[in-house]
Amino acid sequence: MRTIVVGTRQSQLALTQTGQVIEALERICAEKQLPLRFETRKIVTRGDQILDVTLSKVGGKGLFVKEIEQAMLDGEIDLAVHSMKDMPAWLPDGLINGAVPRRVDPRDALISLGCQSIDELREGAKVGTSSLRRASQLKAYRPDLILEPVRGNIDSRLRKLETEGFDAIILAAAGLYRMGWQDRISSFLPVDVCLPAVGQGALGIECRENDAEVRHLLSLYNDRSTALSVAAEREFLGVLNGGCQVPIGAYAEHLQADAQPSEGAMLRLTGMVGSPDGKTILKESAVGSDPQKLGQMVAERLMAQGAGEILAEVRG
Repeated sequence: MRTIVVGTRQSQLALTQTGQVIEALERICAEKQLPLRFETRKIVTRGDQILDVTLSKVGGKGLFVKEIEQAMLDGEIDLAVHSMKDMPAWLPDGLINGAVPRRVDPRDALISLGCQSIDELREGAKVGTSSLRRASQLKAYRPDLILEPVRGNIDSRLRKLETEGFDAIILAAAGLYRMGWQDRISSFLPVDVCLPAVGQGALGIECRENDAEVRHLLSLYNDRSTALSVAAEREFLGVLNGGCQVPIGAYAEHLQADAQPSEGAMLRLTGMVGSPDGKTILKESAVGSDPQKLGQMVAERLMAQGAGEILAEVRG
């Protein structure tokens, strides 16, 4: 019986969602009588080591996956469970996303000690977020808010809400759901106020391209609807060469949410690029059936509006 070694970051959230993925894969193996067992290997990434600097200043998305991907290329692990929003738009040669499981709520969530919505926060409230994407959109919506960085794992950021004088912090709703902490959510930020990060709420199960056995297993775990939506978002990100260093958001949804996705299923993709000060927010939406073409279309429309100049200035 083959042992599949699963690589993961060692944060509480990463270990929890990796455990949930392994449980799902074990059920598939039992149903399909696949002779596979699973073992978890914890890997420390550079992003886990740097907690006192915002991600935009130290390298962005690759900080949380590079060491894990190298372990896979070296044959030390066989697959890895990532939060999709941590994954760069382009993967190293030899690695692929073998499965994108069903997405959890993609929205951002407000966690506050007293207010039920972003609108209820007092004037000049101190809000914690280290995301340039969130900060840009929140500054546009509530210019009076004082936005300050808050790094660390999800549990440590929740503690900082109470110990560092924040009126509220903003976290991805999906992580709170996966941890069973959804009761901490005061409210969700509407997507027209704060467009999610690319792939937010989804997981990416990465594996070696030449590992036929693992690829077959993951194909049985893939959620086609989520995979199509995330593919459009990631194509958009790739065209703009985006990451955590720039304020970019995107969200794709099926126009017939209850229908079984098939070839030709229609998606609506909305993308945004904003200036860090929130004074310029560019948004575009388009509808199409090809995720790659749709992502390219929305990105090109934003470039025509001046997104390239904003991104070049931020990177500079």
